[in-house]
Amino acid sequence: MGKKKKTKERKGKRPRSKSKHKNIQVWKKYKDGKVQGKWCPRCGPGVILAQHKDRVTCGKCGYSEIRVNKK
Repeated sequence: MGKKKKTKERKGKRPRSKSKHKNIQVWKKYKDGKVQGKWCPRCGPGVILAQHKDRVTCGKCGYSEIRVNKK
């Protein structure tokens, strides 16, 4: 016979949060029916690069392009 699984005993319900929930963030991917942003050159169309303040990156394959700010 196999071993018994250890289970945690629950001590009742957890108290409700008194703070209001934060607003849900909505990402703006589309403008006038067209996709905003750049496609990943490795993954092809369908994968949009994430825009950061100093670079753009692909979450699927890890491709990144660094932006150089000229001052």
